[in-house]
Order: sequence, then C-alpha cells, then structure tokens
Amino acid sequence: MNIKPLGERVLLKVLPAEEKTESGIIIPATAQEKTNQGEVIAIGESENIKVKKGDKVIYDKYAGTQLKKGDQEYLIISYSDILAVIN
Repeated sequence: MNIKPLGERVLLKVLPAEEKTESGIIIPATAQEKTNQGEVIAIGESENIKVKKGDKVIYDKYAGTQLKKGDQEYLIISYSDILAVIN
C-alpha cells in the first residue's frame, strides 16, 4: 500500500479485537466492541509526531478516516487522536 499521510497525520493498521478474555471466555463477534488499537504504518512529515513506524498505539474511539485494502482495515488519524503507545 502506497499511502503517505500529510502533516500531523498517522496511518494505522487496525488491530483485531480480543476474541477471548484473560480467563478464557470466548466473546462472540456480535458482542465485541470496535478495537481502539492500531499499529503505526506510516507518519506525516511533521516534526511534532512522537511515534514511529511499528509502534502499537491506542487512539480515540471515533477518530480518523477508515480505509480497507483486501481484508485489512487501515485508519488515517490526526496525531492528536493518539492517546498512548503500548509497550
């Protein structure tokens, strides 16, 4: 995929929602909430962006513009919509 975000925008690959709880209970697809986690695929040219390619992040629930390529979902969001980096 050749998408280069502009300015303070970040391209994320949306990570799938958890299908099982820590105790082993399987969550049916109809009860799963939309995930708010993604992996940074590309970043804009702004020097203010503090994430890098490959970082896993948590973002605002209703942030960004959705893209779909095959079965994979992507999201272009503003850097300010990223809440945290997951280690």
